[in-house]
Amino acid sequence: MENDKSLRNWLNALNLNHPLVIAGPCSAETEDQVLKIAHELKNSDVSFFRAGIWKPRTRPGGFEGVGAIGLKWLQKAKAETGLPMAIEVANATHVKLALEHDIDVLWIGARTTVNPFAVQEIADALENTDKIVLVKNPVNPDLALWIGGIERLYNAGIRNLGAIHRGFSTYEKTKYRNIPEWQLPIELQSRFPDLPLIGDPSHITGRRDLIQEVSQQALDLNYDGLIIESHIDPDNAWSDAAQQITPTVLKKLFEDLRMRKLTVEEDDFNSRMAKLRISIDEADSKLLEILGNRMKVAEQIGALKKEKNVAILQNKRWNEILDKMTETGVSKGLTREFVQRLFEAVHLESIAHQERVING
Repeated sequence: MENDKSLRNWLNALNLNHPLVIAGPCSAETEDQVLKIAHELKNSDVSFFRAGIWKPRTRPGGFEGVGAIGLKWLQKAKAETGLPMAIEVANATHVKLALEHDIDVLWIGARTTVNPFAVQEIADALENTDKIVLVKNPVNPDLALWIGGIERLYNAGIRNLGAIHRGFSTYEKTKYRNIPEWQLPIELQSRFPDLPLIGDPSHITGRRDLIQEVSQQALDLNYDGLIIESHIDPDNAWSDAAQQITPTVLKKLFEDLRMRKLTVEEDDFNSRMAKLRISIDEADSKLLEILGNRMKVAEQIGALKKEKNVAILQNKRWNEILDKMTETGVSKGLTREFVQRLFEAVHLESIAHQERVING
């Protein structure tokens, strides 16, 4: 799969002069609602119309989608507007119904991606299909699980594949509904450069006022497209009202987004970039040297603790370090979240070095 150039063929076949855009309501609510939104989006840069037919809910009692009747509404919207249709599927029954109603794009949601049995069921139901199939990242930041879901579909003979980055759940209080954890989709891009990657700013942010910012971040990272929830009356939407925007706002968002070049063939650019990359490489080497020296000190601390029979983990000391380094990092222009993740990783490595000394 890593070197399969055919993964990008479906996207190239669309022959777009802009990033791929999938847009439409979180949920199909009524036939009238679906048709109105589709007609408002048909003359924009939208490539596919999306609408939730089945909506997984954590607790019973919430709106779980209109079900199969909504597929007929999408068929009608497709006939009237010419827009291809995209929906989420969570099991083989959903797949069967989607194929019967000629849905063009099927995506696997975050709650389904975490379950290899469910993904395999969907892969078996879609075996050798020429439909476009997209896989959202799992709820938790687990790159192997995300890749595993994509590989199951690939192994079923599905080549029109892509990935959707919708962010990851966290107990931390952040401005996002699901934290982006940008390093994970970047690693996915690095390992599978021919796999189209689509950003989902609606689910990352959970707030319509942040959609533009996160959409731009995705495009800056060379994402192939965006999937954005759009509703004619967002405040009264039956699900996820806070993260949906009107078709008018969506069109304005497209106008304001800045499209980046992958590179430019200019001597001045390449010369300046080469010098800056040398500086980055030197800084990275110094960083690793400093970390290596820090771990040698950690081993000396481990030896002293072993000599005096002292516990490895010292929570008071660790919290003092974390607080101090977080504030220092913020004062140097780093984000609080980055500094905390960095020093948590350094702390875990330090503990591992001490454990080897004490137990070695």
